[in-house]
Amino acid sequence: MFTEIKDVLAFIKHNSIAYIDLKYCDLFGTWHHITLPVSAFNAKTITEGIGFDASSTPGFKSVESGDMVLIPDLSSGFLDPFWDLPTLSFICDIAEADTRQRFERDPRYIAQQAEAYLQKTGIASECRWGPEFEYYIFDHVDFRNDPYYTFFKVESEEAIWCNYTNGGTRSGYQIADHHGYHAMPPQDVLHNIRSATIKTMEECGIPVRYHHHEVGSSGQVEIEVMMGSLTRMADVVMLVKYIAKMVARKFSKTATFMPKPLYKEAGSGMHFHQHLFKDGQPLFYARDGYGGLSKLALSYVAGLLKHAPALTALTNPSTNSYRRLVPGYEAPVNLFFSLANRSSAVRIPKYATAPGEKRIELRTPDATCNPYLAMAAMLLAGIDGIQNELDITKEGFGPYDVNLFAPENEEIRRSIKAVPDSLDKALYHLQQDHAFLTQSNIFRPEIIATWVKEKYEREYLENRNRPTPYEFQLYYGV
Repeated sequence: MFTEIKDVLAFIKHNSIAYIDLKYCDLFGTWHHITLPVSAFNAKTITEGIGFDASSTPGFKSVESGDMVLIPDLSSGFLDPFWDLPTLSFICDIAEADTRQRFERDPRYIAQQAEAYLQKTGIASECRWGPEFEYYIFDHVDFRNDPYYTFFKVESEEAIWCNYTNGGTRSGYQIADHHGYHAMPPQDVLHNIRSATIKTMEECGIPVRYHHHEVGSSGQVEIEVMMGSLTRMADVVMLVKYIAKMVARKFSKTATFMPKPLYKEAGSGMHFHQHLFKDGQPLFYARDGYGGLSKLALSYVAGLLKHAPALTALTNPSTNSYRRLVPGYEAPVNLFFSLANRSSAVRIPKYATAPGEKRIELRTPDATCNPYLAMAAMLLAGIDGIQNELDITKEGFGPYDVNLFAPENEEIRRSIKAVPDSLDKALYHLQQDHAFLTQSNIFRPEIIATWVKEKYEREYLENRNRPTPYEFQLYYGV
């Protein structure tokens, strides 16, 4: 939005801005913010930053060395639409408090380094990304996790089962299970919420392609945005999640990006479209290549699929991720690529035929990822495939243009590798295969170690050690 400090200060004065909100991301993908009265925001603040305690931020620093500063990225500025008083918001970079050197664990810095590394290799001068946003909008959600009382309860007026709970809506317009894709009103009751979400996104500087109802009959929706650079689109991921949740709240509903909030219902992924350019020229296109892909693009895809078991620890870093990554529900559990095949981990969109549009889509990730780390890791995996000239066919990654779940294709299905089926297995693969992340010094080894330790101990073990209501159903009477 801004390039010069003087432009920021002029905008503040002209628009009677009352507050400045500074947003930043912790190592595990959660946004935090600090708000300043406009009287405390000036040219010195912009250049030298605002101090904060990084020891209280997950994945950052210890207590004895916790002081850091937030330096606003002027180009990220936008009017925050959710505050009562006029508020100008910036996404921040994180730096050391004394030297002002960039902090190595700042996820945004890692993303920026990955983009710079791509240019340094000479392979390409630019990468473009397009995440897809699938999520659920519910009426009410309640949950409890006491040692003696555990439950979750979801209410959705679209769901077929809502007629049998709380007296029911009795409208007769509920959506049948798994029949929500492009549903029309009156079955689709979320159109106005999606439109309001898109309006807010565009006001915040995010161009949008479209929105629609997704397969999930209990309030699953999708928004697709226009493509952009890696760091910018990681910023967009954080912004879209923030906007979607806040708009849903304005409508007295609640939005979740959980990969699998409901059993036997469609899961929510975050597919990443991606391609490379050099001096404005597309590198993924070849008229005679399979699916219109160049040899360089196929090596990039081979790198993604070769490192996919390790990548899932960053692109699917929650225990809930692996409740989505199961066969069926169009879940992309198979490590192969194909033209328009939605059961593959990597799909070549059939509708993207022009050279500048030719791209690939990695379908395994979900929105529990830290987008800065996930996208940087995907890019480094693709670069590794290009640098090692991986042959995608020899690596055993297809293409397979068949329905793998058909009985006659069972032998093919068995020969194809799959993504890990649990978080602990994904973390194991990351421990065994992370040289493609650390050799360029973008992901420091200690970052990988912290990620694995925290995810294993605080999420995997804590989840594994808890009895579930279903276990009571299975085993209470034994």
